[in-house]
Amino acid sequence: MSDKPLNGHRVLVLVTNYGVEQDELLVPVRRLREDGADVTIAAVTPDPIQTLVGDRDPGETVEPTTTLETLDPGAHQLLLVPGGTINADQLRLQPKVLETIRAFAASGRPIAAICHGPWALVEADVLNGKTLTSYPSVRTDARNAGAKAWVDEAVVSDSANGYTLVTSRTPKDLDDFLGAVNKALVGS
Repeated sequence: MSDKPLNGHRVLVLVTNYGVEQDELLVPVRRLREDGADVTIAAVTPDPIQTLVGDRDPGETVEPTTTLETLDPGAHQLLLVPGGTINADQLRLQPKVLETIRAFAASGRPIAAICHGPWALVEADVLNGKTLTSYPSVRTDARNAGAKAWVDEAVVSDSANGYTLVTSRTPKDLDDFLGAVNKALVGS
């Protein structure tokens, strides 16, 4: 057990109960757990999470670990925000999500977001001075939220302004994304 690189590390994943992109939730959760991380999936309600494939086809359902209202963000070292257009759009309307994102950034703990996930970071107003990537349709929102730059790269890690932000564009970038997430987690 002690040979796993992420033993003792705790990751918090924020999602809604419908619309998260299947691979952007399941691949990171499974890999992080395989590497020894304790992963908490916090959803809006305790109901099963219905993932989608390509924003339209039903994917796997997942049981949340906790709900947004009962989670303890201080007990985690890294925050992960998966995409899915519906998920990301609804996440940014949840006050507890915005509060949690702000708490992670203010405390210097790393945040990782993929695809449309940075929409929640836009709403939380934590992108000022950051260089990031995302699904291309989020580019203008990120710039308008004060991001220094948006780049079209598989993964971007930026440690400006007191916290590390790891971002990626799509599920095709998951290997690069998870490598950067692990590095940010171990360094936290």
